[in-house]
Amino acid sequence: MRLTVYLLTGLAKFLSGPSVRWVDCQPDTCQRVYFANHTSHLDSLVLWSSLPREVRAVTRFIAARDYWEKTALRRYLAKTFNALLIDRRNIKVHQSPVELILREIGDTYSVILFPEGGRSTGEEIGEFKSGLYYLAKKRPDLELVPVYLDNLNRILPRGEFLPVPLLSCITIGPPMYLEAGEPKSEFLKRAREAVIRLKYV
Repeated sequence: MRLTVYLLTGLAKFLSGPSVRWVDCQPDTCQRVYFANHTSHLDSLVLWSSLPREVRAVTRFIAARDYWEKTALRRYLAKTFNALLIDRRNIKVHQSPVELILREIGDTYSVILFPEGGRSTGEEIGEFKSGLYYLAKKRPDLELVPVYLDNLNRILPRGEFLPVPLLSCITIGPPMYLEAGEPKSEFLKRAREAVIRLKYV
């Protein structure tokens, strides 16, 4: 599996040629939630591959169970990258995605998630769903780190199977936290704006 990880991370970097910018933020192995815009199936792999090795070792990306368990190859890749698979269809109150994430990360792992839920066209970032808010509320110690992914939607456009090698840019911004008494709607708006702002840095 290590060889598979090495080969796929190398391929992801080759296809996307990502330049990574840390803006008022430094790589760290502390527990974080990296939250980013979502336009391509490559997003998780490219962002994860772009983190320093010691950070990658304690970072898992969240992915949709219905997509990643559809074929044997996808199941193998999900297992290889230790992806945290979330069931988007059969959500139960006592087994909510947030509770699953918190249980899986414990006091060790960071996670990569995409608050929009599904992929957007890349032209505009969609409204954020509530998962990020509830993670921040239940674990206020987690650093919430905004990330803007640029040009990945052109490398592997929606509906396409074969990627086209192009340059991309990953901008990682300053950590934020849920403020005391901050309403869900205001927090999600502030988090979305933090990602949008990185587009122009």
